[in-house]
Amino acid sequence: MKQTVILLTGLLIAGALSGQQWKPQSTEWYYPEPPVVKPGKTAGQAPSDAIILFDGKDLSKWTSTGEGDAKWEVRNGEMVIVPKTGAIQTKEYFGDCQLHIEFKSPAPENHRGQHRGNSGIFLQSIYEVQVLDGDNNPTYVNGMIGSIYKQSAPLANAYTKNGEWQVYDIYWKAPVFGAEGKLETPAMITVVLNGILVQNNYALKGHTAYTGLPEYKAHGRLPLMLQDHGTAVAFRNIWIRNL
Repeated sequence: MKQTVILLTGLLIAGALSGQQWKPQSTEWYYPEPPVVKPGKTAGQAPSDAIILFDGKDLSKWTSTGEGDAKWEVRNGEMVIVPKTGAIQTKEYFGDCQLHIEFKSPAPENHRGQHRGNSGIFLQSIYEVQVLDGDNNPTYVNGMIGSIYKQSAPLANAYTKNGEWQVYDIYWKAPVFGAEGKLETPAMITVVLNGILVQNNYALKGHTAYTGLPEYKAHGRLPLMLQDHGTAVAFRNIWIRNL
């Protein structure tokens, strides 16, 4: 994109300075050609250039954020949180990315608010997109399903029903830090839940803190992390594309 803008700007300046008569071909270019990527055959299926983070078989792409292997369970093609075993993170590190992830909340039992079906998707281990049961479950709106935790309430509650699979498609632009760790460009995120836009190119103010205000600390590429918040949320069909 930057190359395209620079090239077009150069063409316009050169044309203005020379007073030339424009032709259609003056603003056309043919390289570099974009790579060919084959889409998935069905909605939500990974495209040809995606990294498959969970295919329903094992946790080989994941590790515990504490010590040792990821301790969550794999059953019936699902990755299920084992409460109190801790969060897990990818072995691979990521920056700008497109993430697809599906989740299902467990039975509500007597839980309410933040105690019902709570987990979190942490881009670069720091910035949380909330996972929560949104089926008749009131809570603070900047902590409900579809929120950027404690920063941005969703544009809509697109959660369908407890016990049904929910689909997140997340488009992430990592923050950029310059000399001495100074923030040059904030992180930006677009989130689609079940086909409905719930975060529209939101610029994050920093990390998503439970207590206190957000702030940035310089970092590079980091793992994707999934939170253990004490309930047996299930995940499936997780893939990511580096951008």
